[in-house]
Amino acid sequence: MSGETAVRFEGITKRFPGVQALTDVSLSVAAGSCHALCGENGAGKSTLGKILAGIYPPDEGRLFIDGREVTFAGPRDAFAAGVGMVHQELAFCENLSVAENLCLGALPASRGFVDRRAVARRAREMLAAIGGGADLDVSRRLGDLPIAQQQIVQIAVAVGGGARIIVFDEPTSSLSQVEAERLYALIAQLKSRGVTCIYVTHRMAEVYRLCDTISVLRDGRHVATRPAAELREPDLVQLMIGRPIAAYFGRHADDAGAAPRPSEELLRVEHLSSDGRFDDVSFSVRAGEVVGLAGLVGAGRSDVAETIFGARARTGGRVMIAGRDAKVSSPAQAIRLGIALVPEDRKRQGLVLSESGRRNTSLPLLDRLSRLTWLKQSEERALVERHFHMLRIRAPDIDAPVAGLSGGNQQKIVLARWLAANAKVLILDEPTRGVDVGAKAEIHALIGELAAKGAGVLLISSELPELLSLSTRILVLRGGRLVGEMSAEGATQDGLLRLMAGIG
Repeated sequence: MSGETAVRFEGITKRFPGVQALTDVSLSVAAGSCHALCGENGAGKSTLGKILAGIYPPDEGRLFIDGREVTFAGPRDAFAAGVGMVHQELAFCENLSVAENLCLGALPASRGFVDRRAVARRAREMLAAIGGGADLDVSRRLGDLPIAQQQIVQIAVAVGGGARIIVFDEPTSSLSQVEAERLYALIAQLKSRGVTCIYVTHRMAEVYRLCDTISVLRDGRHVATRPAAELREPDLVQLMIGRPIAAYFGRHADDAGAAPRPSEELLRVEHLSSDGRFDDVSFSVRAGEVVGLAGLVGAGRSDVAETIFGARARTGGRVMIAGRDAKVSSPAQAIRLGIALVPEDRKRQGLVLSESGRRNTSLPLLDRLSRLTWLKQSEERALVERHFHMLRIRAPDIDAPVAGLSGGNQQKIVLARWLAANAKVLILDEPTRGVDVGAKAEIHALIGELAAKGAGVLLISSELPELLSLSTRILVLRGGRLVGEMSAEGATQDGLLRLMAGIG
């Protein structure tokens, strides 16, 4: 790491309708370093990264790269200046192939026509450069890939494009532990080549493993920049949220108490199969139980969740709710039976982005909130405001469009919907993806509280510490089949990884 400055922000201010995203932010990033941007959801981290990447222009302030002031009219200008960005929310053309997305903006051509062979060859080279995606068919439509593989494609675009400065915005939020390890090795390689990395994450372990320096944003303002080696994790959390982490758990952690012993069987799946994605899966979830579901990307975890919820057709087996056969063929039927799903991809599957937080929260409750086809708006508003307050959702008001909220606040709105619906079986697919440390603590406490009140929870997570800390027992999928089960007391990260990968 050299002593030179690669990036300098001076007095950066950015406003959106109803939101002051950044206020007078000034900080510097050393060349060849990995520099963390930390803060709560809505603190302005992603906005600052997007200003550097040319996606947003600052309303005030100046941006310097290698000592020269720059002004970007758009991402193309930033990319030409050597700045790339790996987005938390994937920004691609889903209807195009992997190869076309990787070469978008610089498609190899011959005699005025796109050279398809050259495009495929270049795409494979870009994937090889990051040490991932070797088995990825570059001719596949991008929208057909799992979220984790889409994330790998996005990383390949930034690295393969030769960027000297790369903003990583929650790059491991969709990756398994194995894929995350590959990314960590890649960042170490990039630093050794002099590439500057700006790393936005809510995962404390990643900050201390990868980053040389940490800058903290709170409420859109820069509050501190310190060497990572000199900032203890409790002090970092306190800088981020303005008070000790213990004060952030709220009443849920205090009131939940110990979960009751698992009792009534709420969900049972027997020999469940779906179109070659998974086969012959059987398990149960009881009241008061949090059942973890682990597996590498492609193991079939999300497919199982979607099939139980009626969003994916089953080709065999059955689903039982409270001991009775449930022919769930649509999400609407699942909701009526008390099943809820927090999907892995909140933007495509969990939210209506053009609608408000209020409408998104009350969507599955319209029958309950209506009388003679008229919506009881005062009752709806009171219900939504209560859950916004409960989950500390940061928004201008409950009628603000969810498209303008941070990723973490969008995720909390999806959770608020099912809390308001009082679902008895909750299927949570990566519920804390892209959520800050304080909100994650509160969501964890909420999961415990819901189980204590008699709900049954099926928890899917790529974060093994999350599964180990929250689950009563953990099921492991590999290659679309259930290959093992561990009690929470007997499970370890190493043991789970071995079972997930089929080692030993």
